[in-house]
Amino acid sequence: MWPALAVVLFLSIFPLVVSLYLSLSRLSFAKSGFEITFIGPTNYQTLLFGGERTHFIGVLKTPSPIGWAIFAVVVVLVGWAFTRAVRGGVRPLGLLLRAIGGLLLVGLIWLFVQAVFAPGGRPGTVFVTLIYVFIGLTIQYVLGLGLAMLATQRLPGRRFFRVVFLLPMMITPVGVGYMFQMLTDTSKGPFLPVFAALGMEGFTWVTDPWGARIAVMIGDIWQWTPFMFIVLLAALEGLDVEVTEAALVDGASRSQVFRYITLPALLPVSTTIVLIRMIEGFKIIDLPNILTNGGPGTATESMTLQAFIDWRTFNLGRSAATAYLLLILVTIVATAYVNLVRRRVTTTV
Repeated sequence: MWPALAVVLFLSIFPLVVSLYLSLSRLSFAKSGFEITFIGPTNYQTLLFGGERTHFIGVLKTPSPIGWAIFAVVVVLVGWAFTRAVRGGVRPLGLLLRAIGGLLLVGLIWLFVQAVFAPGGRPGTVFVTLIYVFIGLTIQYVLGLGLAMLATQRLPGRRFFRVVFLLPMMITPVGVGYMFQMLTDTSKGPFLPVFAALGMEGFTWVTDPWGARIAVMIGDIWQWTPFMFIVLLAALEGLDVEVTEAALVDGASRSQVFRYITLPALLPVSTTIVLIRMIEGFKIIDLPNILTNGGPGTATESMTLQAFIDWRTFNLGRSAATAYLLLILVTIVATAYVNLVRRRVTTTV
């Protein structure tokens, strides 16, 4: 197995090492071709503290009362979770890791409320990416679960709709981007009569930052809800019907059956598909690139799209630095999510 394993390790590790070196370097053109100069963490400093900070992190202002309330709630929840870990007899190393994770979360939320919930604030590519991931993922899961519940009922035409619900997933993200670009065209698109009736004729999504972000999220939700649907449908059809029937006979309501039987049974599957979609969601690039080209300004630009634009303009060092910061962010969020749900899944199983 060693030859095949060596090839796989080489193809996996070599790009990481090269991209790490590029993130600490600067590419410049010379007469004989190009030169790569080692400059240390300058690219990271530019993104986090330098001229690209407003692009990468955003414009930070004093939070509004809503922002302060969100920050206070997060601080209370982090403090409650840490106190519970201390009382639960967690080892010192575990407490240290939880303290570091809690501080990182509090710091991230503080930057978030300064950029999003502040007069004059503007989210950068980091928080735009997080908005895409968490809002889109929540809606995808809720819609996918709802459609899966409907598809398990004895309704006329359910087999037909099971196939129809899967069609968006069969289209490439680039195709979805061009399709939604046509659908959201209020001047000559197919929904022109509808937009005219609503008084939206001539309205353009890309002139408003949140309108453009919503357009991107709608396209992403439309494409990836079928993934949630098909997996949750398979999980629902694999549940033990006798347990549900026994609960109904004993007097449990439909909502109680859903809350105390169906949802806990779906938790292991839900954990996996949410993690998969979370990781994929952080890499969103096609829809904001095709639909809005990252605009207006950089309002819909994700971290992956920012790295792609830097790469396309031959700023390979900053592109690699953005990609590594994305890797770190995905690793932290995915690890925190797995640790958060692991105990609950183990208890349920």
